[in-house]
Amino acid sequence: MKAWRSLRAILLTALVPAALLTAPAPAHAAPTGADLAYRWAPIHYQDTSSAYYTADHTSPVNDGDWSTLNNWDHLDAYAGQLKGTAYYSVVETSTHWYIIYAFYNPRDWKDYPLDVVSHENDMEDVLEVVHKDGSAYGKLQAAVTQAHNNYYSYLPSGSPFTANRETVDGTLLMQSYDGAPHPAVFQEARGHGMYNWDGSSFPGGDGIVYRPSRTGGTVPTGGNDRSAAYQLVDMFSSGGLWERRSANPPYASWGTFAGDNGEANAAHTPWAWDDGDDGSDLQDGSIAPDPAYLISQYFANTAPLSLTYTRNAYRS
Repeated sequence: MKAWRSLRAILLTALVPAALLTAPAPAHAAPTGADLAYRWAPIHYQDTSSAYYTADHTSPVNDGDWSTLNNWDHLDAYAGQLKGTAYYSVVETSTHWYIIYAFYNPRDWKDYPLDVVSHENDMEDVLEVVHKDGSAYGKLQAAVTQAHNNYYSYLPSGSPFTANRETVDGTLLMQSYDGAPHPAVFQEARGHGMYNWDGSSFPGGDGIVYRPSRTGGTVPTGGNDRSAAYQLVDMFSSGGLWERRSANPPYASWGTFAGDNGEANAAHTPWAWDDGDDGSDLQDGSIAPDPAYLISQYFANTAPLSLTYTRNAYRS
């Protein structure tokens, strides 16, 4: 019997290439930031105002000159440049990816009157928390949206997270797109506060549905376009929003877009956003440079969750 076992081992070794006998199980190659951003990019429901729907089109910050003092003024003359755009950043620890998607509008406004409660430029965002579970793109565990200087927390079905210093404001709905589930978010008309999409119809019945595109954003056909596309632009790209962080244009001060229509200099980038009542240890803008700590405080039952960054250009 021992002789047969030895002969069998010799035959197997001869018939099977040595590389197959010794090679470990293949590991997933680390995804690029662009691939991660596309994989988890939200389906974006944008409500629109019947009075002036182009002001609700998400668009590039740079409409040709990087000046944000004239983007409101250019809304009509440059309507063809209002291509769907989302600015993203990826921050990473050994346990999670933190992906911000920020949507820009040339103005934050009211139907009437156009006074100091309106302002030039607007940017609202969603932070997504993706656990590195061993799969190629991980598993979404939470999202935090920004609306009118407040953060709102949402969990997809099956997330282990629970409420902690912040309440859980709702369930994050997922929709299938390009063969994978994506979270769905909603932005108000005019003021553009961002929340989760609750699955209901648009207020007033009209709105734009943007989906991520690898090839580029589209200009919506009107205020009720259900098949628009947005491009993904890396905030850390050369000559982009982060590299220009100390430049005017487009900024009047740190993380604040220059604007002179309505309330001046009122719109902010992710590194200047803040929820005013979430505690002094969560400084202005922490959602961008220190999302791991923010999430560790907002939610409970987050383990494993590392607070040490392996990729964080906000800190470079």
